[in-house]
Amino acid sequence: MPIPCSTKQTRAPLPPVRLPRSLAALALMLPLACGGGQDAQADAAEGAAENASAIDATTSQALSQLPPSIKGEAGPLRGTDLQYVEGDQATTGYLAVPDGEGPFPALVIIHEWNGLQPRVRELADDLAAEGYVTLAADLFKGRTGANRDENMALVTEVNQNPAEMVANLDAAVAYLRGRDDVTGQVGAMGWCFGGGIALSYGLDGERHEATAIFYGALLDDPERLGALNHEVYGTFAEMDGGPSPDEVAAFAAALEAAGVENDLHIYDDVNHGFWLRVDQDPGLRAAPAADAWQRLKSYLGRTLGG
Repeated sequence: MPIPCSTKQTRAPLPPVRLPRSLAALALMLPLACGGGQDAQADAAEGAAENASAIDATTSQALSQLPPSIKGEAGPLRGTDLQYVEGDQATTGYLAVPDGEGPFPALVIIHEWNGLQPRVRELADDLAAEGYVTLAADLFKGRTGANRDENMALVTEVNQNPAEMVANLDAAVAYLRGRDDVTGQVGAMGWCFGGGIALSYGLDGERHEATAIFYGALLDDPERLGALNHEVYGTFAEMDGGPSPDEVAAFAAALEAAGVENDLHIYDDVNHGFWLRVDQDPGLRAAPAADAWQRLKSYLGRTLGG
């Protein structure tokens, strides 16, 4: 069954990615707290200015490591629309292909609760630039939502027909495996609603080699998760309520109990949706997003051979 969209870490925690932003305030507060006079305050202000420059440089460096799409800097779309479900002209995905002859590994990416929006198409282009034939699936038959009620209606429709959802993604995987420029290695990845669907598809769908979840709804049943036959990637947010850190911890424990390899991480001080839209708060989101991106590229390289 699909897992509805609404969850700490299975390896040693990464260094806090939010730390540089707090250093400027810390540099200003400590000398004053020690009772310094005007000279001490001047020194503190100078130190804060230096730290502000360091913060800017840190953010800029992180932004330079990220794909253009999630920074809101994507250019014109380079891929093509694609009807990949036989006999279904309404379901319209988006295909992005790397330059060169290949063969390449492949990805099916799964949209959020509002449908196949431009941001996901732009990311498909960026993943193609990384060397993956990328098909952005369409689970809403060409429709998109413009508000919560419309989004929930579309999500509910999919959740009420899990067999059709699996058949849709099976068709996407079959299409990719049938291409001459694809190695046969295929992964599935999604965000929020799409993250939960990616996990559900990993359990119920056509065999594939990778599942990457960005703040998608989770399971905590080791017996059920034992159906996964590959390593799982997950990026989550400390300030998220769906999935919450406690839900992520339960998911991690269940994966470990099931013997499923995984690379899961919760990022401090960010909330739901932080990775796909870094441009909404670059100072806060760039550093964790860059770390998650590097982890993702390493994961896809391990599982798909990219």
